[in-house]
Amino acid sequence: MNIETVKYQNGASSGERIRNQTLQKPNVDIRETEAGIILAADLPGVATEGLNVMLENNVLSIEGHTAPPDAQGRASVYTEFGTNDFRRVFTLSDEVDREKITATLKNGVLQLFLPKVAEAKPRKIAVQSA
Repeated sequence: MNIETVKYQNGASSGERIRNQTLQKPNVDIRETEAGIILAADLPGVATEGLNVMLENNVLSIEGHTAPPDAQGRASVYTEFGTNDFRRVFTLSDEVDREKITATLKNGVLQLFLPKVAEAKPRKIAVQSA
């Protein structure tokens, strides 16, 4: 998994504060079918509440945040699981039908279906003899 350090802005009631946060770039598989593009992003530990998928102009962004593990009233002696922030950005072509994009999150994998517009779908052209 590629990791880059960025300044992470965290809004707070007393104003905005900026802190260093490790931002992970999730691994992504992209497959194309006749109907559209399937994008699968690996987001381990991210729940739907911590996931934000946005489309603005031609830019599709995926942002995820993991919550700290629930200690259920117990004090932690040692932990290696912390919070993680994920971010990945893609530029879409005009072949994608933006109104029909769907997203599902299951077992830490976000799957997006980006359908092609009707004009971009391949079609067979019948040939007639003259």
